[in-house]
Amino acid sequence: MRKLIFLLAFMANSALGAQGQNEILDRADRRIHKYRTGQVVIQLLDPSGKPVAAGRQIKIEQTRHAFLFGCNIFLFGKIKKPADSAAYQQRFAELFNFATLPFYWWYYEPRQGQHMDARTEAILEWCRRHNITAKGHPLAWNYSDPKWISDHPDRAMQLQFARIGRCVGKFKGQLDLWDVVNEATHWDRETCWKQSPILTQGIARVGVGTYIRSAFQAARKANPGATLIINDYRTDPEYQETVLKELVDRTGRPLYDVIGIQSHQHGAPWPVEKIWEVCERFSSYGRPLHFTETTFLSGKPGWELKKKDPDFDWVSTPDGELRQAEQVERFYTVLFSHPAVEAITWWDFSDYSAWQRAPAGFLRRDMSPKPSYLILKALIKGKWWTRVQTTITDQGNAHFRGFYGDYKVTVGTGDMQMVGLFSFNKNTPAPIMVRMDHLQSSPTSP
Repeated sequence: MRKLIFLLAFMANSALGAQGQNEILDRADRRIHKYRTGQVVIQLLDPSGKPVAAGRQIKIEQTRHAFLFGCNIFLFGKIKKPADSAAYQQRFAELFNFATLPFYWWYYEPRQGQHMDARTEAILEWCRRHNITAKGHPLAWNYSDPKWISDHPDRAMQLQFARIGRCVGKFKGQLDLWDVVNEATHWDRETCWKQSPILTQGIARVGVGTYIRSAFQAARKANPGATLIINDYRTDPEYQETVLKELVDRTGRPLYDVIGIQSHQHGAPWPVEKIWEVCERFSSYGRPLHFTETTFLSGKPGWELKKKDPDFDWVSTPDGELRQAEQVERFYTVLFSHPAVEAITWWDFSDYSAWQRAPAGFLRRDMSPKPSYLILKALIKGKWWTRVQTTITDQGNAHFRGFYGDYKVTVGTGDMQMVGLFSFNKNTPAPIMVRMDHLQSSPTSP
């Protein structure tokens, strides 16, 4: 009965047709203004702690979004040409503040006890230098057994939960967001039995509910302050019944902090009504939503075309790139306008070695940007980015409305400038006290 109710609700919403789509899109900017920006009051203090004098002109510029705009960073350090590798990293840092790092067990621990920690630490150091938040993906997924894993399913599950604790604990304080369990609704599909028979048998023996609960409990024990995500490509009621209903403690409280929603759209884009309906339905669980894996193609649409024809060259095309840019602008606008959504992750950044070898990137194979990259950058760092010039009032404050995130404020004083940093979100109390530091300006050329 519950599944039928969800189905009827979805059909009713879809029946709105173009009118429903137009309504959602036409009101997006108003929702973004309401949910992503706030009125700010700052009080500037000079290096001695005294208020900066009234009447001074100040410049305020955003340096980072609170909202997480991201992508997987799987190709970091793996691109053969140094110039292409440098372009990949530069363009990633110019656009994103969020990066997903690979933790697939069969890849991360190819031999028992030998881990890919050094590469992870190198990526984390790069992320720190560029003020990019990192996430690990995934801790548990029965898609492929490590070659060395025990033949006994019960022992394999023990190793699985120990691995979760080891990864989360080792990177505590550096990497505090995790996709804990991946694609649990289809844990018993044919691919899992074929490629991961030991782990799949282990899940069958303990039950999917015990499996996912134990995985989250292991992660929480290793880092009580971590943000834990349940991740799946299913958005239908079975996902809610099979996974979310099971992933609670004895009191009924959810063990997850975030609901992760995959949205690979290799075949066709989701209608606007579906995007909104999915956000509305899953937001009812009272947890933030992360769109964890998003794809639109800039070439021929379809699923797994390369597998059907190994000789097929799945390339980006001019028409496909324009179509992808339009789909990206619409999708990101709708999601950014929904108050429950807190992150969007693209999959993959470049067509070079992309999943399924599809033209799925924001960059072409040569690392040149597609229109989709340019239009998303114009949104994130343009339309949805705050730059303000204002004046300190007689009360010693400055007022402006801006997007939630991190900011730099500058006061010019001849050959000297004072610079201060601050952050704010919807819960930040006013006024925000900003301590300014002296910064010598560059000498002018004769």
